[in-house]
Amino acid sequence: MKPGNKGLYRVYKAGIYSMQGIKAAWKHEAAFRQEVILMLLLTPAAFIVGAGLTQQLLLLVLAWLVVIVEILNSAVEAVVDRFGGEMHDLSGRAKDMGSAAVFITLVLNAVVWGAVIGQNWLGWW
Repeated sequence: MKPGNKGLYRVYKAGIYSMQGIKAAWKHEAAFRQEVILMLLLTPAAFIVGAGLTQQLLLLVLAWLVVIVEILNSAVEAVVDRFGGEMHDLSGRAKDMGSAAVFITLVLNAVVWGAVIGQNWLGWW
């Protein structure tokens, strides 16, 4: 068994580490800051655009998923950068895949937000 914190203290410490991660992302990652600001704007918009709780939650979850994926992408980039600045195919591939994950999440958001707006406001479908 792995030694370390147990019980509620472990949960408390995990919360501290999580906040450190959010602070680091905010301080060092411009894309993270931009996406958080965008999601803060989209959060109230979800309650205006969505018709009913299910649509509203879908819009909120997808919007904030961008922030989650960006944090993971930033973590991958930090680890790759930690191991040196020399060019390596695997390092480039890892960074490109992280970027692709963010891009796909943004496209998914655009499609779902567009569909909900189309259905609720424009009378499509």
